[in-house]
Amino acid sequence: MALVLHARNNNKNAFKALIAAEYSGVQVELVNNFEMGVSNKTPEFLKMNPIGKVPVLETPDGPVFESNAIARYVTRLKADNPLYGSSLIEYARIEQWIDFATMEIDANILRWYIPRAGFAVYLPPAEEAAISALKRALDALNTHLASNTYLVGHSVTLADIIMTCNLLLGFNRLMTKGFTSEFPHVERYFWTMVNQPNFRKILGEMKQTDSVPPIQSIKKPSQPKEPVKPKAKDEAKKEAKKEVKKEAEPKEETGEEDVAPKSKPKNPLDLLPPSKMILDEWKRLYSNTKTNFREVAIKGFWDMYDPEGYSLWFCDYRYNDENTVSFVTLNKVSGFLQRMDLARKYAFGKMLIIGSEPPFKVKGLWLFRGTEIPQFVIDECYDMELYEWTKVDITDDAQKERVNQMIEDHEPFESEALLDAKCFK
Repeated sequence: MALVLHARNNNKNAFKALIAAEYSGVQVELVNNFEMGVSNKTPEFLKMNPIGKVPVLETPDGPVFESNAIARYVTRLKADNPLYGSSLIEYARIEQWIDFATMEIDANILRWYIPRAGFAVYLPPAEEAAISALKRALDALNTHLASNTYLVGHSVTLADIIMTCNLLLGFNRLMTKGFTSEFPHVERYFWTMVNQPNFRKILGEMKQTDSVPPIQSIKKPSQPKEPVKPKAKDEAKKEAKKEVKKEAEPKEETGEEDVAPKSKPKNPLDLLPPSKMILDEWKRLYSNTKTNFREVAIKGFWDMYDPEGYSLWFCDYRYNDENTVSFVTLNKVSGFLQRMDLARKYAFGKMLIIGSEPPFKVKGLWLFRGTEIPQFVIDECYDMELYEWTKVDITDDAQKERVNQMIEDHEPFESEALLDAKCFK
């Protein structure tokens, strides 16, 4: 019986066994037309792996699941396989790097990717923690590769195969050139590996992503549809007659008028007394003022501002110590502004990302309709709880000047350089 691998043809975990097979001269067949969510739910598959995970390898002695175990099995089919080193210490170090690739590289890449792909709840602090842990692991790997072409010894081993396959998702989906340039020896190693003939035969041409994917909403698993039971001929005829009869019968006149569709309930902010401040006029003034910003835009803002109809709020990110990656911090703020879109009609905001080196500080200024932060914003935008909110006291000259500086992106801001400033309008 040939070895049969059950997985899709683009599964990075299946690649481990397939590349090991190329190096070992072992024939492994990948099943045709494997459909995730269908093929792995059949009774036959669940007998091989009761929890339905892929890949699974069919062998003459029974099935093997878990990708590293499958790759080890395929490697051991060849006696004295150099993929497992040439000494006991090399074998131990190969196993060491396999564990490192699994627990430090793969686990943290998945913690970063899965919420962004919509398969788990996206939480900015959790993403920050995953990226920080991944960078720590890549830094350790980079240090090792500074003086080593391969992980163990002077040729490809199973550790290199598993490490490279675990890095694939990162390079393909998450880790841009700007991110990986901090780890030049890891970059060199990865591109050396994927261009080895036995790797290239399985992986094809590899390209590095130019952007981090946007955050997706959580994907709900699709419910299998119940098969439609065919009706007996007599029953079908009866159903058809009933339908014809219904169409032929005139509708009874009830004497009642058609009920009008219910109108959409108004936002409570629309029911507030009119304000002398017209938000759109302020937004136009802000956007159109290119010179003399203080004299034109800032002065115009205070001339328009209505403390009875609007309120100003400072916000400070609660977890600034976790803002260790510049582009992740910027993406975090951009995501917040996207999710604030529900308040665009009632708000104006400035968000400053502060600092020339990590950890970066995130601070903001928001103008809201009403004298408090709108409740629907608090309820529907989960980012709100990630910030400390303080109402601006406009009778305090120091706070008023801070408002001015935040609106005009004054630099330095509170004695620090600005990494970036974003506007919500």
